[in-house]
Amino acid sequence: MSEFDYDLFVIGGGSGGVRAARVAAGGGAKVALAEESRMGGTCVIRGCVPKKLMVFASSYREGFSEARAYGWEVEDGEFKWPVFRERLHEELDRLEGVYRKMLDNSGVEVFDGRAVVTGAHSVKVGGKEKTAKHILVATGGRPVRPDKENAELGIVSDDLFDLDELPETMLIIGGGYIACEFACIMAGLGVEVTQYYRGAQILRGFDDEARGLISDMMMEQGIHLHLGSDIHEMNETDDGRIKVSSTAGQDETFDKVLFATGRAPNTKDMGLEEAGVKLGEGGEIVVDDYSQTDVPSIYAIGDVTNRVNLTPVAIREGMAFVETVFNGNPTPVDHDLIPSAIFTTPEYGTIGLTEEAAREQEAIEVYTTAFRPMQTAFAQKPWRVMMKLVVSQESRKILGCHIVAPNAGEMIQLAGIAVKMGATKEDFDRTVAVHPTMSEEIVTMREPIRTS
Repeated sequence: MSEFDYDLFVIGGGSGGVRAARVAAGGGAKVALAEESRMGGTCVIRGCVPKKLMVFASSYREGFSEARAYGWEVEDGEFKWPVFRERLHEELDRLEGVYRKMLDNSGVEVFDGRAVVTGAHSVKVGGKEKTAKHILVATGGRPVRPDKENAELGIVSDDLFDLDELPETMLIIGGGYIACEFACIMAGLGVEVTQYYRGAQILRGFDDEARGLISDMMMEQGIHLHLGSDIHEMNETDDGRIKVSSTAGQDETFDKVLFATGRAPNTKDMGLEEAGVKLGEGGEIVVDDYSQTDVPSIYAIGDVTNRVNLTPVAIREGMAFVETVFNGNPTPVDHDLIPSAIFTTPEYGTIGLTEEAAREQEAIEVYTTAFRPMQTAFAQKPWRVMMKLVVSQESRKILGCHIVAPNAGEMIQLAGIAVKMGATKEDFDRTVAVHPTMSEEIVTMREPIRTS
């Protein structure tokens, strides 16, 4: 009989923690999982899934005028936020039920409550201490408000899905992908959106040409994007709105202010440091290539480690953890060449190095094209898209692929397979184009526009 209550105790019911718990239990381990909020975590309940459903909802607004250009007799519709919100929460409830059923079917014991680490092999949940041979922390992250006076007047991304009504005007603070995605979403739903970002260009860290095009297209949609600008002061007005003074000297009043200025790992008051687990400067759990902490029996995966904060990565890390700890097959996590998408309008799909990063690494060739896609050009819309390949002069391998276009997330998933396999520019050139599509441009660019 084991000296521990469980072989594995997972703290956190997000995608990574649930996958690790299910797979370990499926292999015969005795597993428990604790979640203090809703099963499904950030992605399912207050992140990727509800956000993408809002992306879908926001896309129909432009579709009415486009349909008329194609001969359809349609009038602009009116978006009913309460109708959508009710349907949205029904779907999130359904998905949470799916997660719970998967855990139950796998034989995982679930605790609905906050768990804290009390030792190398122990946690406390619901006022009771439980022991486990291994502990896996998968508590994710949370949006944070900036350290500004009256910051409590603003909301964060978690709050968006529960709004009683859509505001007429909204200020979004930040220039990362969350800020830009919600700027496009809210504008698509009919909200007048202003966005402040203190940097020189949005989407810092991504390819310069791609983020420049997205910035242009966001402003084309009517988003009032102010670069080099931040909140200087904010106060509530007598009618419950928010008056904002910017660092650029502007004074404006908004119905809502959304802070999308960063996220923090959920490690506060969890007993981790007391148990010997090392935390980084941002509160993230420090782990090795196998997701193991300084305490050999305690592991961590997902956003709480602040490595690559993407749901599919957390799931991969959970699978690698099970392989390493329970299947006797030490498996490091592969964080190289991860495709990702930003669901702005238009979308941005990317894998590998930016042109700027690749140029610092080695001699490269850059192939790029920007054009008006057939569907929206016919409707006399100004939208432009971009395809870019960054190629090593020496090996001819594709070092980076960047797509700014409708459904770029779908395209980059397939392009990502080729890049991950080590495809060369000549491999792309040998591939016959699918015509007429936007994506055919990725295999028809013959001459580099820049070399360095």
